[in-house]
Amino acid sequence: TMDWESQDDGFIAALLVEDGASNIDVNTPVAVMVEDEASVAAFKGVTAADLAGSGKKAFPPSSQGDKSQSAPKQEKAASSVQQAPRTSGERVVASPYARKLAAEAGVDIADATPSGSNNQVVAADVEKLIASGGSKQKSAAPAAGKQEANRGAPAPGQQGGGAEVPSRRDGGFTDTPNTNIRRITAARLLESKQSIPHYYVTSTVRVDKLMALRKQINDALAASGGGKLSVNDFIVKASALALRDVPEVNSAWMGDFIRQYDDVHVSVAVQTPHGLMVPVIRNTDRLGLSDINAEVKMLASKAKDNKLTPDQMTGGTFTISNLGMYGVHDFCAIINPPQVCILAVGGAVEKVVSAPGGGFEAALFINATLSCDHRVVDGALGAQWLQAFKKRIESPLEMLI
Repeated sequence: TMDWESQDDGFIAALLVEDGASNIDVNTPVAVMVEDEASVAAFKGVTAADLAGSGKKAFPPSSQGDKSQSAPKQEKAASSVQQAPRTSGERVVASPYARKLAAEAGVDIADATPSGSNNQVVAADVEKLIASGGSKQKSAAPAAGKQEANRGAPAPGQQGGGAEVPSRRDGGFTDTPNTNIRRITAARLLESKQSIPHYYVTSTVRVDKLMALRKQINDALAASGGGKLSVNDFIVKASALALRDVPEVNSAWMGDFIRQYDDVHVSVAVQTPHGLMVPVIRNTDRLGLSDINAEVKMLASKAKDNKLTPDQMTGGTFTISNLGMYGVHDFCAIINPPQVCILAVGGAVEKVVSAPGGGFEAALFINATLSCDHRVVDGALGAQWLQAFKKRIESPLEMLI
C-alpha cells in the first residue's frame, strides 16, 4: 500500500470499503467526502450498496434546515423499496457494513428485512433490527442448514469487502491469503526467470581484514556512544564502488537499447511480514559506512512497518541479497528487472589455508554469487565486476578513503 494525497479539501463522511480491502474494481466508490463538517452526520451508516441502490447521488444539502426536510424523504424512499422477509434457509445477502453492525450488536442478520437492491440487507435494516430488539445470533445450527448459511458469508481468507485476513486452520491445512506485495513480487520474479537469460558467477572472498577493521571501528564508535557497523554495510559500500570500477554493470535492459546510469543506487532486499521488499539507498557510492548503516536501518524499519514511500522503493540500479545471518553459505538470487545484476552473499566460513611464510593458518571467507542478465552483461564483464568487488572487500581500508 502507499499514501495518496487528496486533491480536494473536505471531510470524510463515510468509508465504503473495509480497511485493507483488495481487488476493488476501477470506478468503485470507496468513500464519501463532503465540504463541511456539518454534513458528515447525514452519512452515518451509509454503504456502497445504499448509494448504488438509490441510483442517484446521495449528497445532502450542507445546511441544517435543508437536512431536516430531506430526512423524511429519504426514509420514505427507503420504505418504498422494502421487500418481503426471506423464507427460512434462504441465502442472506448483506453489505459488509451491515454484517459488521450485526456482529457488534450480536443480532442475527437473517432476521433483518432487506431494503437494498437485489434483496440485500443494508446498514439501515440492521439498525432497525437492533432498535426493535432483534433476536441474538444463533450459537449453533443444524448441519444441513449450516452449509447453506455459509454460502452468503465471505470466503475463507476474505471479509465481506474483500479485505485479506488470516484464515482458520481447517481440514489439515492452512490457507493464507497473499498480500499485495507478495502477489506483485511473485509476478515480477516469475517474469524475470522466464524472460531474462540468467547466468551466475561465484567468487570466494577473504574477509579477515574486513572483520578486523570492523571491530576496530566499532570499538571506537562504542567509546564515543555511537552505533555498530555491520558486515553488510561494507558489502553495500564495496558493491557501489565496484559499480564505479565497472560501470557497464550499472545498467538496465530497455528493450530497444541499454541504459547505463550515471548514479549508483543500490537496492537491499529486506524480508518483512508483508513479503519481500527492496528499498533503495540513493547515491550509495558517495556515502560513508556510517551513513549507509543509518540508511539501511531506517529503510528496513520502514519496510517492516509497511511505510516505505514509492520514491524509497523505485530507481535502484543494482540489488544485494544477503542471507549470511541465516547460516546460508551460498545461493543464487533472481534479477530484479529492469536491473541486470543482483549479488547474493552468504555467511562467513572459517577455512584452513596455506600461510604466506609456510605452514597453515585459519581464515574467514564468504561466497559471493553474481546473477547476470546475459543480454547486457557478458560473462567476462560479470567476472570483471566480481573481481573489483573482491578487491574492495579484501582491501577494506580503501573504502574509508
